[in-house]
Amino acid sequence: MTLPRIYSSRTLQNASSCELGADNRRYLKTVLRLNPGDRVIIFDGYGHDFEARIESFTSSGVCVALEKALPHTSKHISITLAQALPKGNKMDLIVKGVAELGADVIIPFTADRSVSRLTGEKAPARVVRWQKIAREASRCTGSASVAEVEPVVSFEGMLLRAQSDARKMIFWEEEERQTIKDALSDPAYDIALRYFIVVGPEGGLSRDEVAQARQAGFIPVTLGRQILKVETAAMAILAIIQYEKGIFGLQSERGAK
Repeated sequence: MTLPRIYSSRTLQNASSCELGADNRRYLKTVLRLNPGDRVIIFDGYGHDFEARIESFTSSGVCVALEKALPHTSKHISITLAQALPKGNKMDLIVKGVAELGADVIIPFTADRSVSRLTGEKAPARVVRWQKIAREASRCTGSASVAEVEPVVSFEGMLLRAQSDARKMIFWEEEERQTIKDALSDPAYDIALRYFIVVGPEGGLSRDEVAQARQAGFIPVTLGRQILKVETAAMAILAIIQYEKGIFGLQSERGAK
């Protein structure tokens, strides 16, 4: 029987026990109908996974004893997705999909052609929601880490978040020469460990934005003739990168914590 995986908001490093909150109490006791003595897996999103035993249910949570540290699959590359805000709730689907595909950081940003404009208290509340979706994606896929969803920023602010040693790509439907295959097979980046990719909104990125990105060291890249919906593009890009360079393309190494 597969043990349920439960997220702990507190780090499990050097811990022998942990206390889970009311949401997990309801899930474990009411939904899964578990009892004290039953076993679960607890993870904290920082690479610490433990086989654990439920000790007791309290009025406000669950007390769990951590027992066996579990090995996890090491990640060969780090991927940051900068995604322009799409319409409606499409970002929920994007966060879920790219978190399942191993994105490490997700940066929502406002582009010139973004229809959605999160202002005031809406932006922080939406980021909290997206982070919860990322945690659930990690729980379901068995990943030892959880994608970090950063606050919504401007296009200029997003460009500044790119690491200097990252392979920086901005996907643009008007690019006609440089394909994603070209970008990933460039010998100059054979040993790149960080990838920073930018995906625009439904209306695409403007020429001015692409020009700014070029000045910041990004290369415009095309996915080819096929035009993908905004909620599909990022997931397709992540899958291709992971196949060529990451978890789908390299033999996993496992090691105990």
